[in-house]
Amino acid sequence: MPPVPDREPSLRDLVKTERSMTRSLVPGILAMAAIVVASNILVQFLFGQWLTWGAFTYPLAFLVTDVMNRVYGPAAARRVVLAGFIVGLVCSFIGTRIMGEFGPLVTLRIAAGSGLAFLTAQLLDVAIFDRLRAASWWKAPLVSTLFGSAVDTAIFFTVAFAGVLSFLEPGKDVSWAGEMLPLLGHGPVVPLWVSLATADWIVKLSLAIVALVPFRAIVTRLTAKVA
Repeated sequence: MPPVPDREPSLRDLVKTERSMTRSLVPGILAMAAIVVASNILVQFLFGQWLTWGAFTYPLAFLVTDVMNRVYGPAAARRVVLAGFIVGLVCSFIGTRIMGEFGPLVTLRIAAGSGLAFLTAQLLDVAIFDRLRAASWWKAPLVSTLFGSAVDTAIFFTVAFAGVLSFLEPGKDVSWAGEMLPLLGHGPVVPLWVSLATADWIVKLSLAIVALVPFRAIVTRLTAKVA
């Protein structure tokens, strides 16, 4: 008797699978949203001379993206990134409506730089991680986060503060960011925003290494549940 061919999945089966996947992504989406919201709030508070408290929470977005990528795949990770991007847009919009001592808390250049940096860096992270998926467990999250973090920092600080892009928002004076000072107070003389970017990048690199510990633990736990 010839073998019975496998039944084609019905529309109901596909809908159930989609709903199950969506439910699985909810923790990741909520975590990403919480990180984006917290970072947008904490960026208003200074930590030392070169950083804000947001510099310590924002890099956790890469951890969330990498966990989702490892457990559920690149398509699911991109959905989580898109959710974080939308939340970031909402936060930026709200920030443009809140007036601080020197004007809106979020300027057009900061909003544009933040959104472009987040989306570009996170999608790059997803692509690099997927390319290195079969390598040692630590290589994909570490390498993808290192590249993503560098791109994120470069795009945000350049768009938000570089003098060459002042035409993006001519009514907003960011000349303070171009003040020439020693790099991080000790190195060669560079614009202030370069020191801010360098400090931010160093924090991202440090947290990329530290994040390997929770990445391993969370992936192990989630993989056991999925299995």
